[in-house]
Amino acid sequence: MISAAGWLLASYLVGAIPTSYLVARVFRGIDLREHGSRNLGATNVYRVLGWRYAIPVGVVDAAKGAVAIWVFGPRGPGGTVFPLLCGLGAVVGHTLSAFVGFKGGKGVATAAGVVLALSPWAFAAALALWAVLVRLTGYVSVGSVTAAALFPAMAYVLGEARGPVLLLEIALALVIIAKHRSNLARLARGTENRFGRRGGEVGGPGKVAGRPS
Repeated sequence: MISAAGWLLASYLVGAIPTSYLVARVFRGIDLREHGSRNLGATNVYRVLGWRYAIPVGVVDAAKGAVAIWVFGPRGPGGTVFPLLCGLGAVVGHTLSAFVGFKGGKGVATAAGVVLALSPWAFAAALALWAVLVRLTGYVSVGSVTAAALFPAMAYVLGEARGPVLLLEIALALVIIAKHRSNLARLARGTENRFGRRGGEVGGPGKVAGRPS
C-alpha cells in the first residue's frame, strides 16, 4: 500500500509534469524557457505558439490540481486536511518542477484546478472576474493577481471555505501573488506585456520569439 507520504509525492510529481515545456519541445522543437517570458505556463505558450497550443496546456495544468484533490486526496488519512495537502503539493510541483531544473509556471492554472475541486461557485466567480479584468486592462497578470487575492473571500462568503479549506485557499493565493512579483514590478514601470500582444510566433526550431519588455 502506498503511504500518505507516497500520495503527497505523487501529487507533487503530477503537478511537476512540465506540460508547456513538453508541448513546445515535442511539437515545435523549442525550449520554452528560452522564448517569450521564459515562463513555463499557458500564457507564455500563447505568446510564443498561439491558442492552439495554449488552451490544451492550460486544461491539462488545471487537471493536475483537480486530480490531486479528487484522486490522490481520498487515498490518504481520513478527514479534510490530506486532500488539501495533495492539492498544495500539485501547485508546488507545477511552480518548482524537478523535471526542468525546479523551474515552472506561476501556478495559476494548477491552483485553479484545486479550487475548482474545492469551491466551484467561488471558482466561477473568480474566473468571471479574471476575464473581465483581462478584457478591461489587457493584462493577464492584473486578472490573475486580483482574482487570486479575492478568491478566499469569495469562497468564504459563498459558504464553500471554512477552516483548513480557507487556509489552503489563502496559501494558494499568496503563492500566486508571490510568483507574480516580476509582473507587478513591470506593471509599476509600465513595461508589462499586454495580453493579445504576441512576442513573435515560433515557426520552427531556428526562429526565436521576442521576449516581452
